Amino acid sequence: MELKARSLLVLFLVIFLLDCAEAKTYSLSLRYQPMKGFPSLQQKFGSTLAIASFKDERQEKSYIGIHSPLQGLGTHFESSPMPLEKALQESLGDALSRSGVKVVSAPSWDGTPRSLKNMETDSILTMEIKKFWTEGKGSLFRTNIKTTVQLVIYLGVKSESKVFKREVDVEKEVTVSRSTPERVEAIINKILSDIFDAYFSSPY
Repeated sequence: MELKARSLLVLFLVIFLLDCAEAKTYSLSLRYQPMKGFPSLQQKFGSTLAIASFKDERQEKSYIGIHSPLQGLGTHFESSPMPLEKALQESLGDALSRSGVKVVSAPSWDGTPRSLKNMETDSILTMEIKKFWTEGKGSLFRTNIKTTVQLVIYLGVKSESKVFKREVDVEKEVTVSRSTPERVEAIINKILSDIFDAYFSSPY
């Protein structure tokens, strides 16, 4: 009986410590790394592209995901840099600059074709973030990671006098032996590469 009582005491102590433990938050470095070149990008965008402020329209803006283990508290993920719209803006700007397009920032853009004639740049791009979430659920021997990204991209091109709208909706589910922040980061960045490689290959 004494051994059983000790075992129960140890079990209750472990549960108590798990309940009292602080949930961790990890920063994931979001980086769009193009997997191919875009030789016609300057022809499509012109020599100068303005990137207007992106809009995060998600309800939950503090985090971009969570990992729920089999036992214990969940681990949250946040973007680096923060907020998420800044991370995506900077990542796209860096990638496009390396592709030979001169990128400048624009504080805002109303998204209308009539505003294009007054711009000092050849084109302008902005984005609405509808969904951006990764969720890992751990079981005894594996973890299922489901990532959903939904974006609306607007590209205004002065020479065309048009605004081109592209809706992107991607959902990817993978099963891994063990989830780590580095693995989740790699999954998200691969999705970003797939999305923007496809977009910049044919923006309109």
